Amino acid sequence: MDVGSCLPELKQTNGGCKMSLYKYVRRLWKSPKKNLKEIWSKRLIEWRKEPVTVRIERPTRIDAARSLGYKAKQGYLIVRQRLIRGGRQRPRIKKGRRPKHNTQRKILSKNYQQIAEERANKKYKNCEVLNSYYVGKDGKNIWYEVILVDKLHPSIKADKRINWISEKKHTGRVFRGLTSAGRHSRGLRNKGKGAEKVRSKPNQKKRRI
Repeated sequence: MDVGSCLPELKQTNGGCKMSLYKYVRRLWKSPKKNLKEIWSKRLIEWRKEPVTVRIERPTRIDAARSLGYKAKQGYLIVRQRLIRGGRQRPRIKKGRRPKHNTQRKILSKNYQQIAEERANKKYKNCEVLNSYYVGKDGKNIWYEVILVDKLHPSIKADKRINWISEKKHTGRVFRGLTSAGRHSRGLRNKGKGAEKVRSKPNQKKRRI
């Protein structure tokens, strides 16, 4: 059973489609557990058995991938990354007595999506992260699909719309918080007046009333 079977028939008006296919797919993904039903549960069962990082042939959410810059051509990769939910845990320290060792939870200013992008890029070191999107979650795991670009591929260098990623200044952009998820965790989604307090700073001391 495929997602296309869940889509209603396209109504023809004046020789054209009333609504494009991507809009129907986007509407289904607003509440996937309710709309996809059996497809949603079967996918999660299969994804749990897969490795943490898996390269796939085509994106699961074609509407999200295309809107974020994905093209079905050579040089583009799609990687599905699995993360464990429940916050970041530091490894258990068995030796030494320090107050820092009493707490295992690590407080980070990164979201799940940014961590998924970093782990996918560590697996494919010759590529750069273009963007990523959410595809599913259960009680234990959460999955993201990361769009990677091979910056040394001839078709990427010849394309004027994407060859900017081959420049030296964009090397390791995901580890410097320059992707969309990284900018969100840094508080750069809002600009202008009223956004002075949004941006997170390391070792920032908040005022207590």
